[in-house]
Amino acid sequence: MSTETEAAGALIEASLVANEVETTRLAAGSHEHGACRNCGAPLQGRFCHVCGQAAHIHRSLLHLGEELLHGLFHFDAKGWRTLPLLIARPGLLTRRYVDGQRARYVSPLALFLFMVFLMFFAASLTSAPPDLLGASGQVAEVRVDLERDMAKARTAVAKAELALERARSRNADLAEAQETLADAREELSSLELAARAVTPAIDAAASAVAAAASSSASATAAGTDAAASVPPWAAALRERPLRTGHPSLDAAVRRAADNPELTVYKLKNTAYKYSFMLVPISLPFLWLMFFWRRGIAMYDHAVFVLYSLSFMSLLFVAVMSLGALHASSVIPWLASIAPPVHMAAQLRETYRLGLWSTAWRTVMLMLVSAIVFLLFLLLIVYLTMG
Repeated sequence: MSTETEAAGALIEASLVANEVETTRLAAGSHEHGACRNCGAPLQGRFCHVCGQAAHIHRSLLHLGEELLHGLFHFDAKGWRTLPLLIARPGLLTRRYVDGQRARYVSPLALFLFMVFLMFFAASLTSAPPDLLGASGQVAEVRVDLERDMAKARTAVAKAELALERARSRNADLAEAQETLADAREELSSLELAARAVTPAIDAAASAVAAAASSSASATAAGTDAAASVPPWAAALRERPLRTGHPSLDAAVRRAADNPELTVYKLKNTAYKYSFMLVPISLPFLWLMFFWRRGIAMYDHAVFVLYSLSFMSLLFVAVMSLGALHASSVIPWLASIAPPVHMAAQLRETYRLGLWSTAWRTVMLMLVSAIVFLLFLLLIVYLTMG
């Protein structure tokens, strides 16, 4: 599956998930009678008062298409009220939602889910991934997983042998250590057997993908220097391999340098799958800026963070769109001015702050954002290369 197709699927999935997070919209039609099709309870209105299912049941292909469009563009009146406030008056939007005015606006969680996947979709469309990346990525990932499992099994055998030698030197009971070593060796033997069986198939698939990629590249980019497409970080790691003393980490970095396209692809996928981790990482830092003030709950901070991240995702989409339209001169101004201005506006109205309180907290929030991004990046690298 191509990156664009996968991104489109993820966008649709996120839209439908966000749709489920939102309250179910009212069914068409007036008062319904009879029994609920789901639980059998007598109907007393548009929805079953027992299970909540809509009384009016659609059975047409046209409605399936309508549900898909509704999932993709489930903002209707709520969206047109939420998005302008998110951009121009984020503090007012956050304050109203925290105070209980929720029926008029898209919930922060639903908006966050949609915006994050929209950001991934925009990045996938504008980054112009190389041809056959999906196929080469699958082949390389199988090889990488196999090599990683083999490295872990060899490490386990080495540790078991060391534990056995230590037990012998202490004249301790050797039964448990011998059993652990036997299990580790058996696991390694099984992996080696599997490797001998699947390596020819992996090599054949890799050769086929490489031949197709070479043919495509020669047809579309004849005369282009292949080394120019290697990212600087990958070239630097190839020239000076990282030596940390941890074989598994060094091997992961070496694989990343050998196949940077696959690494970036996996990092991007892991980032959008675990983007929700930005919220729990951010909450403690935000709490520290208000812990002495009464009447502010952790829920308030969560709503603030979700709406703030939704705006930053929307800003990223705008930057990607401007880049695709070759309006690069606007991007530095937008990327440098919009985040602090938006943070200050949201802080001031959400927490009802004065000018000085807003100013120092905006500076702190900018610093916190950098720390949170760094922690999130480290988490993504660990999950991708671990």
